[in-house]
Amino acid sequence: MADSSKTEKATPKRREKAREQGQVHRSRELPSVLAMVGAVGALAIMSHNALANWTMFYRKILDTAATTEIDRNGPIFFWGAIEVFRWTVPVLASALFLSVSAALAQGGINFAPAALQFKFEKFNPAGKVKQIFSLTSLSNLMKSLLPFSAIAWVAESCISSHWGLMVRASSFGLGMFATTLGNMMFEVAWKACLILLVWSGIDYFLSWMKMEGDLKMTREEIREEHKQTDGNPQIKQRIRRLQRRRRRRQTLAAAATATVVVTNPTHYAVALRYTPEMETPIVVAKGMNLLAQEIKALAAENGITILENKPLAQALYKTVEVDDPIPASLYQAVADILVIVFRAQAEVRRQEEMRRNRNAFGEVIKR
Repeated sequence: MADSSKTEKATPKRREKAREQGQVHRSRELPSVLAMVGAVGALAIMSHNALANWTMFYRKILDTAATTEIDRNGPIFFWGAIEVFRWTVPVLASALFLSVSAALAQGGINFAPAALQFKFEKFNPAGKVKQIFSLTSLSNLMKSLLPFSAIAWVAESCISSHWGLMVRASSFGLGMFATTLGNMMFEVAWKACLILLVWSGIDYFLSWMKMEGDLKMTREEIREEHKQTDGNPQIKQRIRRLQRRRRRRQTLAAAATATVVVTNPTHYAVALRYTPEMETPIVVAKGMNLLAQEIKALAAENGITILENKPLAQALYKTVEVDDPIPASLYQAVADILVIVFRAQAEVRRQEEMRRNRNAFGEVIKR
């Protein structure tokens, strides 16, 4: 009985694990039925000229046996081997091709070492006896009897409908009787193949439904599988939180080396660094909202110039990654910012120099 708690479809990992254990959806009847169809089809195609071919073959053998001595290296055995191959190879090849094709179409080649592992319960006689007298064995027996009963009914109907013709054909000669009997056998054969094909399709569908039911999972099993595959969500959340903290520290450390911080003024903050030895200014840090406020606070603590330029701040944040140089389209806008920064720095240095000079001059006056 199926577990009512297993309501979810099997995940790809669950299906792959089942395949590794040898649980592949296959119908055992389908390859054998298709092999039978291939054999009957090949015989039907070859039977059109069968009577003429076999008649000529036996006449040739009798003529040769009457005129020459029968030797194991003679032509009779060679002709016999040719006929055997002519009639067996196409039949066997057709049956083998369809059987292998059906097996490959139902899951391909599956090598499952887990299914070959030694398990004591496989050799337990009590378990085997229980399997023989179980509901599953009874079900399989009933499934086998259904198509057999249908084929028996078809054969009985065919014989009943052709019984009068068979009785009359016996009086017309051996050839007529053999033809009638062959047609009856072919009719029973193709109808039996049709019944078995339909039944194998039903069996394939039923086995597919059973396997899908066996592979179903509970929601708890799916959650456990996600934990094993992707990791515990709480641990992953903590790792992401630590990664964000590390990136924030790295961003603030890089912002401390900036030349200027461009803001918009509240949402974005982009830290640029440029020295005369550099070919192009680069973005050393950027952030928005709370991180932008932290970058600006760090810049204020370290005496880094903060300039408000809303279009430039948005363009730098959206188009330039950290540690990348600014694009050529922003050269002029950034150059204007740097000119202001360098002038301000030069003015600060000039005032600092004048203050030092005044202090030095005052010391001299005191002396």
